[in-house]
Amino acid sequence: MSTQHQAIARCREFLADHQIAMGEAINIRHYTDWSNYKHIQPFAVVFPKTTEQVSKILAICNELKQPIVPQGGMTGVAGAGIAEANEIVIALDKMNQIEEIDPYASTMTVEAGLTLEEAQNAARAADLYFPVDVGGRGSCQIGGNIATNAGGLSVIRYGMMRDHVLGMEVVLADGRVLNLMNKMIKNNAGYDLKQNFIGAEGTLGIVTRAVLKLSPQPKELTTCLCAFPDYLSAVKLLRHLQKRLTTPNAFEVMWDEYYQLSLSWMQNHANPLSQHYPIYAVFDVEGSAEDLENILAELFETGEILDAVIAQTQAQAHQLWLIRETVPAEISSTGRPLCFDVSMPIGQLGEFKAICQDRIAKQYPQLVSLFFGHIGDSNMHIILDLKDQEEQVIDDLIYGLDEIVYDVVRQFKGSISAEHGIGLLKRDYLHYSVDENALNVMKQLKQLFDPNGILNPHKVFKSS
Repeated sequence: MSTQHQAIARCREFLADHQIAMGEAINIRHYTDWSNYKHIQPFAVVFPKTTEQVSKILAICNELKQPIVPQGGMTGVAGAGIAEANEIVIALDKMNQIEEIDPYASTMTVEAGLTLEEAQNAARAADLYFPVDVGGRGSCQIGGNIATNAGGLSVIRYGMMRDHVLGMEVVLADGRVLNLMNKMIKNNAGYDLKQNFIGAEGTLGIVTRAVLKLSPQPKELTTCLCAFPDYLSAVKLLRHLQKRLTTPNAFEVMWDEYYQLSLSWMQNHANPLSQHYPIYAVFDVEGSAEDLENILAELFETGEILDAVIAQTQAQAHQLWLIRETVPAEISSTGRPLCFDVSMPIGQLGEFKAICQDRIAKQYPQLVSLFFGHIGDSNMHIILDLKDQEEQVIDDLIYGLDEIVYDVVRQFKGSISAEHGIGLLKRDYLHYSVDENALNVMKQLKQLFDPNGILNPHKVFKSS
């Protein structure tokens, strides 16, 4: 009997039939993530309901040396949740409860399978705020957000997922449960072990519960869309806002190719500005519209802002943000997206964009590369739609584009992954951003936490 069959047979001793899916009973959503990198039916999917069941599953698989892949909402774009045909998936969908909201400590204790949107809504109902926000909020799960150190629109002001996790419960590869639950901001009792699991993409342990830090509800926000003659003018506006008002809740930059495509896909939506410009920013900031208008007027005088519109209603604010949000959503639903997610010092992002786009255009003139992102936290996204490319050349096309983009990232001493993780897609380029000694320490940590290499094998770096 194979190790897979042995593992499932032993899991049936404590899991109900509806907690195990095999063959045609496996939902297609477990085949791939939003990257569409591979479509593979795993050997089986198990749905534990408690940390104790997760512990038993991992202890069995560790004993049998059976690989196991943790999955959340499958909204990742780096292939970290994709399982091979001989691997067992552990899905935490049924562990989705909110255990407590503590208004005095401003914390929320949740199970890892809770969706991000459910956490946001629960915080809001308690007159608090959970600021981590990504496009897949309705599907992605807190455990996956922790495993990938999720970022999103509000990082510039509030930080990434790492900044909002006070404590966690995590199950190690051998089934041991680490109780790292903590509700205090200040806790210097030895090593902060939870940091090892945040951003580790399920390769060191599986998070089952977490204590999240909540924030006060933000004051009323003003939404604005500005146009600029060049990239650095957008950065100058950001610095003016931070100095004279407050750090924006979000500050998103779009180059004109992206902006025009988005408007073309938005039904009955005219350009809110008087014409097209080289680059734009849409942002939310606390403070009065009058204070914002004073800042914009000064930059109009210097020529660093060419055009601007301030939303007068929530509906208008929503329409301005749709310009930023439409392209990724449309390409993901109707096309075949190839996404890049890189970072480097903020002042270099404009130059990076120019060099990278020029190299892509010269080698692949049939492709349109779209640049946008959370530049306030040094994060640039690039998206290309490969849906019209011949299937037999897709792999070569992806490899060639990877080589171009990551080579330019290496030249700028940036990171090949700002917020999406490494998974399978970026694994072979990790050494572009991480030196050999650091990589070796990462591999030593993997060996320490998972000596049999059963947890999400071959993700981040190849298993030995």
